[in-house]
Amino acid sequence: MYTIGAFAKKVGIAVHTLQRWDREGRLHPKRTLSNRRYYTEDDVATVLGISPAPQHKKSVVYLRVSSPTQKPDLAHQRDVLEQFCSARGVRVDEWIEEIGGGLNFKRKHFLALVDGIVAQEIGILVIAHQDRLTRFGFDLMAHLCEAHHCELLVMNTESLSPEQEMVHDLMSIIHCFSRRLYGLRKYRKALKEALAHAHDDQRPQDSAQSHA
Repeated sequence: MYTIGAFAKKVGIAVHTLQRWDREGRLHPKRTLSNRRYYTEDDVATVLGISPAPQHKKSVVYLRVSSPTQKPDLAHQRDVLEQFCSARGVRVDEWIEEIGGGLNFKRKHFLALVDGIVAQEIGILVIAHQDRLTRFGFDLMAHLCEAHHCELLVMNTESLSPEQEMVHDLMSIIHCFSRRLYGLRKYRKALKEALAHAHDDQRPQDSAQSHA
């Protein structure tokens, strides 16, 4: 996976030439979720006119907890998943550990994981429970994996899904909607006051016209 600058250096072609090729449809770089171009070894082979080397797809295990106080749970997740992967015959290339809420879709390692799936660099993704990946929207992530030929293995062990995290996430949702409802009430009040002022301003004009 190369950025446009790294790819230009790899194949010995100027960046502006690659950009022009992209516009002309001569080369078709992929895009990250943030819409940045990236290139693969297949693109290198296309430009240099060589046969692409067989690509090794990684087996990745992703572990997550919501707060630093839950760090011991990361170690517990890893112990259980090591046994799970060993029993399944999965040779793990990378262990990814992250601290962040399941409602936060801007987690650094989570986004890097998604980019790796989209780039088809990850062949197997293993998680302890579906909410370790994301609290909501798991079906979308499962579809993303399937569409990019990444096998998703989920233990779905409830003991590895802390209840306090669910409570925290639910409180976050309630807080978010409470703020929105409060904002709507303020908006309605401001709108009502603005309409009342407009109505009051219109009265003298109406009175003057009636006397005329």
